[in-house]
Amino acid sequence: MAEHYRWAHMDENRRTLLITLSGNDRPGVTRRLFETLAQHPVTVLDIEQLVVRGRLVLAVLIDVTGDDGVMAATRAAARRVAADLDMDVDTVPGAAEDDERRRNRIHVTMMGAPLVPAAVAAVAREIADRGGNIDRIRRVASYPVTAVVLEGSGVSVEELRRPLAATAAAQGADIAVQEAGLDRRGQYLVVMDVDSTFIQDEVIDLLADEAGVMPEVAALTARAMAGELDFEASLRARAALLEGLPAGALDRVRDRITLTPGARTLCRNLNRLGYRVALVSGGFTEVITPIARELGVSDVRANRLEIVDGVLTGQVIGPVVDRLGKKAALEHFARQYAIPLRRTIAIGDGANDVDMLAAAGLGIAFNAKAAARAAADTAVNVPYLDSVLFLIGVTREEIESADAREGLDTATTRR
Repeated sequence: MAEHYRWAHMDENRRTLLITLSGNDRPGVTRRLFETLAQHPVTVLDIEQLVVRGRLVLAVLIDVTGDDGVMAATRAAARRVAADLDMDVDTVPGAAEDDERRRNRIHVTMMGAPLVPAAVAAVAREIADRGGNIDRIRRVASYPVTAVVLEGSGVSVEELRRPLAATAAAQGADIAVQEAGLDRRGQYLVVMDVDSTFIQDEVIDLLADEAGVMPEVAALTARAMAGELDFEASLRARAALLEGLPAGALDRVRDRITLTPGARTLCRNLNRLGYRVALVSGGFTEVITPIARELGVSDVRANRLEIVDGVLTGQVIGPVVDRLGKKAALEHFARQYAIPLRRTIAIGDGANDVDMLAAAGLGIAFNAKAAARAAADTAVNVPYLDSVLFLIGVTREEIESADAREGLDTATTRR
């Protein structure tokens, strides 16, 4: 009984004090405040420090043990430090800290080019309306997009994803909602579609141009888009029109391919992080695999063209990689590398990517058609594939620093 009373008595004498210093940044501000606090019976519970364009905001939450005199003396000491440094200070006493809000934490990443105030306001409103709180906001990129991360609590990913997807569409911003936790620090598998996602071209169209059958291939593509042909029937019919094309045309097509801006940067940094990177495509391995190898992509799942005596026969070998095939590839690579599906990211733009986007832990619709946007967890509508890095917490400064260590010029390697 006496022991219980002793702890209760101690709790009654333990309160928190939030000290917030703000003003022009200079060396020694943090040192000066904490040297002063060290002379009082306090312990540090939390620290946040931010510098924006030379303005410093330093917030310190401390636990104060003692009576009202101790609290008053600590507040007075903080005010003296601020006066000596010609800074503003706010000291707010409170009850013991409640860690409950630190559970059920989320990360909301917003990107825009530009990022407008109305978009930030709309996101903040959706979070607040569901009982959530924004605990911290930090910028992760200033170009080619402005990207910020809102770290929040008190609301679940499931509650926010759908309303924030609608907000993103209405505000012209890209928004991703993810759980905060250990999974964000584990190894990931990133699987990307190729045509109109990883590259800006459609491989079958480039091959058709080499074969001089572009109008016929375009007509088959239109029939597939209209629902008159399924993907497999359309692909085999278009491949048949390539019969007789010399295999050397595949090299010319590879030389004509234009990577999506940021594709090299994305692959380079995913490899630095130790992530597994794979490409899945309804196109052809003969064109895609050499590009993948050059960029450090470990796995490719695509269709194969039959070549006999140096000439395309017009036949596709083996099962066609279609909508279900892409999803199966994602699941296969995840099993192969023992990576849980919740730590997979799929990126695609079309109807053939829907099942893959839905199956992944984070499905990203990249400049996508309506069907892909509806299936994905988030949409990226800026033309820079490396913007995906911001969604997994990588900052622009970290990318540039890593490039500098390797002697790379980020301005010329961002492609």
